[in-house]
Amino acid sequence: MKKHHALLGAAVLAIALYASPAPAQVTMPNTQPTAASEQDIQMLRENIRADRKKIVAANMNLTADEATKFWPVYDQYQADLNKIGDARWQLMKEYAVSYPNVSASQAQAFMARSTQVDQQMIALREKYVPIFEKVISAKQAALWYQIDRQIDLVVNMQLASMLPLVDPTK
Repeated sequence: MKKHHALLGAAVLAIALYASPAPAQVTMPNTQPTAASEQDIQMLRENIRADRKKIVAANMNLTADEATKFWPVYDQYQADLNKIGDARWQLMKEYAVSYPNVSASQAQAFMARSTQVDQQMIALREKYVPIFEKVISAKQAALWYQIDRQIDLVVNMQLASMLPLVDPTK
């Protein structure tokens, strides 16, 4: 078990380091994030997806029979997850365009949409737990859930660090 935890921790750290093109904005709230082209962002997102799958594969220890059943479900989950990621990225782009002059109504809309994206992520995991439990054990499904959630927490932290905080004086 310690081997799994250490491997997962190292892999998540690698994603964090790989996915951090800009310094944390918390200490510099009025600094614009580093500009990246749409092509750069797409490449980064594809790399994160591939790394995510590698982390899951390295930590699940599936038998050949389990893997045959698990990976098609995982791939469908990932496709659904990508749609939520698209919404998350669109929200970030819209915020970046309006920064630093975010109006009160824009701030409220960004908060509501961000909460909606978070809720979609939770709902997606809830939807897939019973699907995974049909092809792997409940404990393995719990392991997948933990791995996926930890990766998502790190990715969210990195995404958040790319955006400056709202300036309430503007």
